Amino acid sequence: MQTDTSPVEGVSAVTLSDSTIIGCRAIYVGTGGNLKVTVGGTAVTFKNIANGTLLPIRAQIIWATGTTAADVVALF
Repeated sequence: MQTDTSPVEGVSAVTLSDSTIIGCRAIYVGTGGNLKVTVGGTAVTFKNIANGTLLPIRAQIIWATGTTAADVVALF
């Protein structure tokens, strides 16, 4: 299990895609909804995420299909 407590070094607005690999350290969800991601090779949907939620997950893919959340920002 990786642990990195240092501050993030960059951020980027996410363009949702079913194939683009981003490799982020965390995800900020500005407008709530469902968020489908691939983490550690496994696709999972986080349901009913509230506005302004920070998910401390290392996602490889943030899917367009199955995602209803918006204003998603990747932290690197």
